[in-house]
Amino acid sequence: MQTEYAIEFKHVSKIYNLKSKDKNHKESKRFYALKDINFQIPKGEVVGVLGTNGSGKSTMSIILAGISEIDDGEMIVNGEQSLIAINTGLNMQLTGMENIELKGALLGLSKKRIEEITEGVIEFAEIGDFLYQPVKKYSSGMKSRLGFSINLCLNPDILIVDEALSVGDKGFAQKCIDKMNELKDDGKTIIFISHSLTQVREFCQKAMWIEGGMLKEYGDIEEVCDHYAEYVEYYNALSNQEKNAERDRKFAKRIIKAEPGFWKRILDKLRFGK
Repeated sequence: MQTEYAIEFKHVSKIYNLKSKDKNHKESKRFYALKDINFQIPKGEVVGVLGTNGSGKSTMSIILAGISEIDDGEMIVNGEQSLIAINTGLNMQLTGMENIELKGALLGLSKKRIEEITEGVIEFAEIGDFLYQPVKKYSSGMKSRLGFSINLCLNPDILIVDEALSVGDKGFAQKCIDKMNELKDDGKTIIFISHSLTQVREFCQKAMWIEGGMLKEYGDIEEVCDHYAEYVEYYNALSNQEKNAERDRKFAKRIIKAEPGFWKRILDKLRFGK
């Protein structure tokens, strides 16, 4: 029987432009946020994504959610996806209730469906009267509660969770884990991005390790988590000078140096069609 994939990455790269610190230096550099990433995630699988700060995990999450486009390669997503991350998708000027209504309207949901989602959010988020206050007045924990609740109640095929359980109280985090376990049992595909090895080991079926913008390992949950834990232990044992050297080494591999006059040629082409 042929495997059905929820997500496929084929040589996917994401590139950002870096401005030079030197005002006299006009040439820009391009930077690989993600470089030549390849993987396949079967439908219904729960994958934990690991990586140190700046590794490219959050870039991957917004690409998976369709918020950011890739620069090279091909991404195939089979199903409706939803991203849960701190602040992402929330309008800070609107109230919690207005955010629910806006999300529903943008997705083209019926008034009845929006009302159903609202009832679910009220029950799950447990933020009381804050639901009627502007989100800008929320603590990070309350933003997490609201964002998590809205996206869970939307019941997407693919759920992308980016460090959303790293803030707030442990009770709510466990409530979210329990709900995600229900979704897992229902056959939903879940991408769980977290610094917590314990959560990844307990919740996920497979693990993916992203480091320096590149896919270092993807496979058995215990094997990948063990290798990542060994690297973190090694890195934490380094002196500050050694840590800086390690970061510089990884960063250098992600830089694409533009040829002299590269950006001028691009601008001339845009201006004059040459």
